[in-house]
Amino acid sequence: MSVQVKICGINTIDAADAVARAGADFAGLVFFPKSPRHVSYDQAMALTDRLRGGPQIVGLFVNADDSTIAEAIASARPDYLQLHGTETPARTGQIAARFGVPIIKALAIAEPADLAAAKAYDEVADHILFDAKAPAHAERPGGHGAPFDWKILSGLVLSRPFILAGGLTAENVGRAVRASGAQMVDTSSGVEIAPGRKSPEKIIEFVKASRNASYSESA
Repeated sequence: MSVQVKICGINTIDAADAVARAGADFAGLVFFPKSPRHVSYDQAMALTDRLRGGPQIVGLFVNADDSTIAEAIASARPDYLQLHGTETPARTGQIAARFGVPIIKALAIAEPADLAAAKAYDEVADHILFDAKAPAHAERPGGHGAPFDWKILSGLVLSRPFILAGGLTAENVGRAVRASGAQMVDTSSGVEIAPGRKSPEKIIEFVKASRNASYSESA
């Protein structure tokens, strides 16, 4: 079984076309104004029109209220909602129930003790995405290009496959998959030439490297 790939922070037609051409499984659109990858509802509509029928579309939110999520759903019609803030399990379940769209819940990881929260979210989210903790005083929770110790996730059993994120590139994704056992990976800054500027070439290289990732050193 090959690793599934999510490219997040798509904000241009060129990037959307590269994601589709590379055969990525998921394309993420960021609805968070403090991110350099933020898209307006009009941009989201144009991008999703381009992507529809290819990768599944993920709308990313950070502690968003219901009206913000509703507007994004109306414009982008995402296949998944990714909650990347401090949403509690109760809030996560509330969003899932209200909108009826599958949920990806991002959790920040730095040490094994941080996995304790995963069980509660596993009951209300369709997938859990593990990302590196943001630097102190950072204005956004993800997209900083920082990895964490992937081995923390080795042997983790949840009801559905988890997603590994945080500093992944075409050069290190194979090692990350072997160390963590992840069946799904996510990158954003790892395929950029500057914050918010995706490289079509890097997108294609990352998807190819992820597909070729093996769970053993010898394979």
